[in-house]
Amino acid sequence: MSSFFSKTIRLSYVLLLAALFSCATYQPKPIDQAAVSQRLAGPSLEVIRVKASQIRHPLLKPRHIDLSKGISAGDAAVIAVIANPALRAQRDQLGVAKAQLLQAGVLPNPTFSYSLDVPSGGSDQGTVNAYGLGLDWDILKSLLARGARVDAARAREASVNLSIAWKEWQVAESAKLDVYRTVILGKELRVAQREEKALRQNLEAIRKAVAQGNMTLVDLDAVDATLRRIHTTVLDIKQKLGQERLGLNRVMGFPPSSGIPLKAGIRLPAIKTLPSLHGIMKGIENRRLDLLALRQGYKSREARLREAVRAQFPGISIGFSHARDTTNVITTGFGVSISLPFFDRNQGRIAIEKAGRKELYDEYMNRVFQARADAASILAGIKSVDKQIAAADKAVKTQQKLVQVSYNGFLEGNIDALSYYNEVDRLTARRLGVLKLKRDLADLYVALEITAGEYMGNGGKPGGI
Repeated sequence: MSSFFSKTIRLSYVLLLAALFSCATYQPKPIDQAAVSQRLAGPSLEVIRVKASQIRHPLLKPRHIDLSKGISAGDAAVIAVIANPALRAQRDQLGVAKAQLLQAGVLPNPTFSYSLDVPSGGSDQGTVNAYGLGLDWDILKSLLARGARVDAARAREASVNLSIAWKEWQVAESAKLDVYRTVILGKELRVAQREEKALRQNLEAIRKAVAQGNMTLVDLDAVDATLRRIHTTVLDIKQKLGQERLGLNRVMGFPPSSGIPLKAGIRLPAIKTLPSLHGIMKGIENRRLDLLALRQGYKSREARLREAVRAQFPGISIGFSHARDTTNVITTGFGVSISLPFFDRNQGRIAIEKAGRKELYDEYMNRVFQARADAASILAGIKSVDKQIAAADKAVKTQQKLVQVSYNGFLEGNIDALSYYNEVDRLTARRLGVLKLKRDLADLYVALEITAGEYMGNGGKPGGI
């Protein structure tokens, strides 16, 4: 065997081993009970504290959170972004986008070939072993499209990153809303429980009066019916409050049994300092993370269309060969192969990318239009509910006077118990009505923040609703 042939064999082994050792290895990641239990366990409070102080987000700022002292609406928003389980799956999309960017820049591998022909019969006197070496690389077409391909993958990565940030913003606002609703429902519960306690005391007093013959069973039935109604209201509010607390735990990534306290004295967001509709709409395309994500997605489509156009050019493969035949004639050659675009000129993919680009273009314009329309609708709703709250507050004050007049008339015997307790029932209903309107206002406030893509008003400082 010739020295050149031996060197060729060794070179082939070296190339093969280098290719094998450069490959990635497989690592299993099973889904079993241990994995589920570990992942679904409540988040570490220390991890939350550290991550909250280091959070990086276009809209959320780092916060110092001490869960032992309770959480505010802003704390809940940051915790939700850190620990919400659904966001983990969303963030995995960024890993996929980064991998696609890596793949977009990878050039195709060259193809190395080796053949060996050993004379095995016939007139083989004076013959030698024949061999052939070849190296082919389909590189030019890939190089032409590489720049556009990388641009498309880079824009898609930016789009995915912004889309994740938009989902994080929505989850954060959802947590804030759960806190506001919990606070208001707590106020509703205290109003109803206070009224229920007073009615129970009145019921005992009237029972004694009935036993002494000073009042009738009709009076007793009147207060008893009112008490049953308010007790039903208390139970209904308790149920809603429990569901809201479960919702808050869920969005923050805590188990249902976790009892994370809220800070005392949480003020609801103020609406007196809200910007005008013009101020909200101005620059909304540059604040809304979903719109920024769509623009990056459009850039990716533009680059993919550019790549598809460049890919219609003929594929050119360059090859080198070195061979020896059985008569010991050695040849070295060069070859070029060109695909002829008679039928497939990449017209199908070009048409697909053009249609996809148009779809994203129209989607972006529609989303901008919808954002502006939503902002106008929500702002109008806030103003309407604010007026309703002002009117309801006046109605409560008027009803308080009616209750006092009815009470005096009841003591003097001019008004029966049924009429008096009906007025008491109306007062409680009006007080609860004001709080329900404030709950609606908090919903609209958070919806406006989501739509505008920024914090509004004073962010919940004193002077809120």
